[in-house]
Amino acid sequence: MVRVCHVISGDLWAGAEVMACHLLRHLQNEPGIALRVVLLNRGRLADELRSAGITVDVVEENNLSFRQLVCSIHALLKAAPPHILHSHRYKENLVVFLVSRRLSGVRLVASQHGLPETPGGHSGWRHRIKSRINFFVMARFFHRVVPVSRDIMTLFVSDLGFCAERISVIPNGVELPVLPDRAEDVDVVTLGSSGRLFPVKDYPLMVRVVKEIGAAEKVRALLAGEGPERSRIERGIAENDLEGAFRLVGHLDAMDDFYRGLDIYLNTSVHEGIPMTILEAMAHGLPVIAPAVGGIPEIIEDGVEGFLVAERSPKKYAEKCLLLIRDSRLRRRMGAAARQRVETCFSAAAMAAEYATLYRRMNSTAETAIVGDVSDRSAV
Repeated sequence: MVRVCHVISGDLWAGAEVMACHLLRHLQNEPGIALRVVLLNRGRLADELRSAGITVDVVEENNLSFRQLVCSIHALLKAAPPHILHSHRYKENLVVFLVSRRLSGVRLVASQHGLPETPGGHSGWRHRIKSRINFFVMARFFHRVVPVSRDIMTLFVSDLGFCAERISVIPNGVELPVLPDRAEDVDVVTLGSSGRLFPVKDYPLMVRVVKEIGAAEKVRALLAGEGPERSRIERGIAENDLEGAFRLVGHLDAMDDFYRGLDIYLNTSVHEGIPMTILEAMAHGLPVIAPAVGGIPEIIEDGVEGFLVAERSPKKYAEKCLLLIRDSRLRRRMGAAARQRVETCFSAAAMAAEYATLYRRMNSTAETAIVGDVSDRSAV
């Protein structure tokens, strides 16, 4: 039996948390895996995991210094130390590294969900320093780093000096919902997107795309999510006279109805790993229009499950949108291909099976020989 403990912040309900929730729900059904979860905050992730019957301990980070946080997690785990400690973001990476120094024979795994989002100004410098420390610790002391895309793996190896032998790419996976019955022809075509309203998502570009499509087309746009960019997006909607065509629907706890109400899914991100929202849209049978950045080309083949846009140009995006807006059969064909792609390559069950295989291998003598001692690992 391989004892696996995941350490996750749990303060948000964003892509990394949704991925972790899907992963953990399926991991508990994997034979030979004994699962435990430590969260640093109470929230939706804790509720979702407990409702699935998963053992969850919450160590409230807001009430503790960093040292106290490490000591508290160590106290939780020392009676029955896990074979594998698995973390999901930079703070959790540092926590599990320090906890592992006090435990014997623990293997460290870190999932890398995307590239760091660096704000400007003084906070940007602090963020870059934290990122450097995080990557140094991951490269030197973690037995496995699991980027969600080959794009991130390439950056880690070529730019950050990670050892390729200790990287395993495992793409995100999602649940497969029952497909809705969509009408062949609709009076108004609905474009949609969802995510945190942060600069990296570049939703102002989505506003300009809808403006470029023009009022002559019977189109409306929906955007689900909240974040600091909301006021900027609202200004863009007003400045482009799109109040009747572009609606911000805010945060939604349940996304199924949102996806069922769309005809086309649009992504305008500056960078992505393997975005959960695109996978969810594809699982709901939606064609996707997205930039050819990050791990997105690993999900979508241009012209098959949707369209990839090489330029950050509203006109180029609008051209692809119009192809789907004006051709319901093309929407249906690409939507079916998108669903098939997720079923074949990006299901939550397949993702969990890959992680379970990795854990078992890491816990074997053969994997130990491959990894070597911590003192032998190269730094960034």
